[in-house]
Amino acid sequence: MRVPESVRKSVNVLLCLAAMAGIGWSGKEIWEVLSGRRQIDEACAGLVPAGRVLALSPAGGTLSHRAADEGTIDLDAGLPQDCEIFSTEAGGRSGSHSGERWFFTGAVGAVGQGEELSPEGPWDEVVDPDGPYSDHTYPAQPLGGGIAGIVTDTGVTVEIPCAKGESNGRPVKALWARASFAEPQTPFSEHGRPTAHDRGILAETAVTTANRLAARLGCTERLPDPPEHIPALVEGPTPVAKAEGTCAWYRRSGLADHAPYADQVLESRTDPQVWDERCVLVLGRSRAHTLHDAHDGELPGVHRPDRPGRYFAAFHTYAGETALHIRLPSLDSDEAVAVEPGTAGRSGGEPVWWASSVCRGKPQIHTMTLSDGYAKVAAPAHEKVFRAYVDDVTARRGCTGVRFPAASAFRAD
Repeated sequence: MRVPESVRKSVNVLLCLAAMAGIGWSGKEIWEVLSGRRQIDEACAGLVPAGRVLALSPAGGTLSHRAADEGTIDLDAGLPQDCEIFSTEAGGRSGSHSGERWFFTGAVGAVGQGEELSPEGPWDEVVDPDGPYSDHTYPAQPLGGGIAGIVTDTGVTVEIPCAKGESNGRPVKALWARASFAEPQTPFSEHGRPTAHDRGILAETAVTTANRLAARLGCTERLPDPPEHIPALVEGPTPVAKAEGTCAWYRRSGLADHAPYADQVLESRTDPQVWDERCVLVLGRSRAHTLHDAHDGELPGVHRPDRPGRYFAAFHTYAGETALHIRLPSLDSDEAVAVEPGTAGRSGGEPVWWASSVCRGKPQIHTMTLSDGYAKVAAPAHEKVFRAYVDDVTARRGCTGVRFPAASAFRAD
């Protein structure tokens, strides 16, 4: 017999109290746990499992939540929403002058409502050698376990289909939930990424939050439990010769042996469940400098790359409902450029291109971004690179109806 969640929660609290008393916890410690649960439930509208948040490494001491319209969940106000939790443990370990620090965010939303995805812009950074929290770059990885989920250096996001639900009178087709640390916090991380203990809890929290949101909005689908073991994120960039995941197609192409192409990659494991699959080709410092110096006289205004990863080509495949809400960066317009399934082209004058296909009846949008400066040297040479990427991902996913930009779109502006 399935026990109702409300009953399970009450039983769990009683068992927790009994256990705490049994191991000699003081009244103050018991009060902190009960108060923490209340703070999390109030801030997160009962969607985020308080017991799992309390098990996170930074969750010790006294907890509080942000008391504002932004930072507390109110589903009557529409989606997306988030809740923000503080603790004195995080404050003490981080040297906060106020005695507490924001350490956890639980967020929920509906795909296509309020949040839109965009690929990298030509001016963005893909490698973080001197970031504010660490000097590590960790490409996101799929969660696995048959769940549409992504693990990052701060947390876990999952998606759940929702055939019959609605939010504020609006029908929804897919929901998402995220459980994350506020930042890659050094005192509670392993080299700028969550520990194995925290990765598992963040995954459980995201899945439970998604299922509770689905139940609240009338969706019939539910996600299974996440995998018991979630691998640690792998640092990048790595040499092309080691590419085995989303960038393996580039290793097989042999292009890395020649200029003006990249000699390193940022990649993840392949997983057809994810809504955003990414591969980034990166020029190492030496190759980037050599390429720039060879064309210095031809390209006025193009600065020598001064940081690792400044020259790159980034590729994404957006799938399903997410593919209907992709916006491409553009400096020629006040708004990002919307792309439609079944089309292909370039984002105005920016070195950002898209192609499209249909995989198992669902739309897919494929994009390529070349970094500023690198595009002026390498745009024409990347028509065949983009085509090789699209050919690989559509073959892996069994896609048809591929639309690809015209050759004239790959000009070096």
